Amino acid sequence: MTGSDRPSALDPAIAARLKRGADGLVPAIAQQYDTGEVLMLGWMDDEALHRTLTTGRCTYWSRSRREYWVKGDTSGHTQQVKSVALDCDGDTVLVKVDQVGAACHTGDRTCFDADVLPLGQ
Repeated sequence: MTGSDRPSALDPAIAARLKRGADGLVPAIAQQYDTGEVLMLGWMDDEALHRTLTTGRCTYWSRSRREYWVKGDTSGHTQQVKSVALDCDGDTVLVKVDQVGAACHTGDRTCFDADVLPLGQ
């Protein structure tokens, strides 16, 4: 169970706007604030979003480990939050960050560097 199954300190007005999946999660896109580079996609529940908004560091919910993780606590590749926005439907979060080091667990700058698909196929 994610943290969304317990009370969260997330602002009720923000919580009311979120459209979560059946698992209580919303996708969170991390984007480099000054270049627009898309870095990665993570998952947040209410508690992860609350922690992100209040600490200034990206906190995600790991679906595989079933626990919260703060980007960079293990790797040193931190994400300092510059702004957070909801999309028009409230079902995706955009977090503009200052990425230090690699965003991808493979060591690449972004999770979208390694497998560019051919067009016109």
